[in-house]
Amino acid sequence: MASSAMASTSPSFLHKNDVGLCAFSLKSWSSSSPPSQFPVSSSTCKSAAHSRKIVSVMAPPQTDRNPSTTGSVKTAMTMTEKILARASEKSQLSPGDNVWVNVDVLMTHDVCGPGSIGIFKKEFGENAKVWDREKIVIIPDHYIFTSDERANRNVDILRDFCTEQNIKYFYDITNLGDFKANPDYKGVCHVALAQEGHCRPGEVLVGTDSHTCTAGAFGEFATGIGNTDAGFVLGTGKILLKVPPTMRFVMDGEMPNYLLAKDLILQIIGEISMAGATYKSMEFVGSTVESLSMEERMTLCNMVIEAGGKNGVIPADGTTHEYLKDKTSVPYEHVYSDAGASFLSEYRFDISKLEPLVAKPHSPDNRALARECKDVKIDRVYIGSCTGGKTEDFLAAARVFLASGGKKVKVPTFLVPATQKVWVDIYTLPVPGSGGKTCSQIFEEAGCDTPASPSCGACLGGPRDTYARMNEPKVCVSTTNRNFPGRMGHKEGQIYLASPYTAAASALTGYVTDPREFLM
Repeated sequence: MASSAMASTSPSFLHKNDVGLCAFSLKSWSSSSPPSQFPVSSSTCKSAAHSRKIVSVMAPPQTDRNPSTTGSVKTAMTMTEKILARASEKSQLSPGDNVWVNVDVLMTHDVCGPGSIGIFKKEFGENAKVWDREKIVIIPDHYIFTSDERANRNVDILRDFCTEQNIKYFYDITNLGDFKANPDYKGVCHVALAQEGHCRPGEVLVGTDSHTCTAGAFGEFATGIGNTDAGFVLGTGKILLKVPPTMRFVMDGEMPNYLLAKDLILQIIGEISMAGATYKSMEFVGSTVESLSMEERMTLCNMVIEAGGKNGVIPADGTTHEYLKDKTSVPYEHVYSDAGASFLSEYRFDISKLEPLVAKPHSPDNRALARECKDVKIDRVYIGSCTGGKTEDFLAAARVFLASGGKKVKVPTFLVPATQKVWVDIYTLPVPGSGGKTCSQIFEEAGCDTPASPSCGACLGGPRDTYARMNEPKVCVSTTNRNFPGRMGHKEGQIYLASPYTAAASALTGYVTDPREFLM
């Protein structure tokens, strides 16, 4: 189903981890009895010998020339290299280069915002002004609908800072009793960034959240950063980055009607492991990727961090432009990898042969076929988060409930829309093939919980009164992104990561269930 070809790599960035990946892929291909459900069909690996002899302690003399006079670029670059070259005002970049990058958008939220603001004020002064009030996006979303005083204080700190700095894009919430009474409040930052037009091809977007990589779906460089870096960006608009090498994932074949992008990324993470893309760019291409909607592309890029990736990126195309046409008036430039660009590795997948997957406790790379887990009894299902709480995720879940012929869920099924817009869509958009019924009507008929207020919810546990938090050691099938011990609350809870199709099918049976039981 997948094949891997390792590109020739210069000694300056050939690491031990890369060699291990080569060996793994080669072993998987040459084994006399490879795992039948996850085959890796081919692999090659090259490495250069390292000399211990010191040949120079100084850089050789070079002609001092202005970059604009050096002529055309002699070396092909990947998408990520091109974007960072533009943002650092360089004509050429290679993996391993350290460069100061001009940031197009900085995002922070209620968990990391106060710390970033504190660092900004400490280093630049209590009365310092941010570098650009229109390039900073502040989105409360994590610990919102709670009585926890410290969580509420964090939002107050954001509000005071945004008032002081006249931040243009602050999506505030003041009435916690009714989110609809807060027209500026959006919800989950990564989905709101896209819906509000802050994600644009060719740009650099950084955020104080590891899943900022979601925005790479728009053909831009997007990555999570820490509070210290964010504090520096607030003051200067710049960040020091090391250019990552790029791993390319080519996905071809017609997407079966029982698969979603969540299955694709779980397949990849299971293939390369949680450390397989550490500080590497993951570029997704192929006919399958081109067929995906923007929300599905966001799911794909969202979880590159679960493979250790620095960023995920998908070439922008007509689908991207169509999504953005009514969301932003800021001009943007599409960027594509050059034909001769060097990739650290390339994996190929025939998606038409893939089956629905889950990631078993307690790691996103603990991949298994959903049908192999049919005896796992569950206590609850959770559909939500930046990964699985978008409009199309709820439409997918509704499709399974509809296909069941009126069956009721066997376990509590919690629904947490990512944003206010998603919440509205659940109550207004007709589900295809339903005769005009909305998701909310189908969910109610199936016995699901009423859709909750838009937020990150229980994806990362949160205060004890967070909606749907696992306060007891339960077994949960979830459309979220991580299943580490304690991730959704109780440290003994067990989380099976799955697509909205698989989550809905499991809700109907009370066991981990392959959605083909209802969709075929």
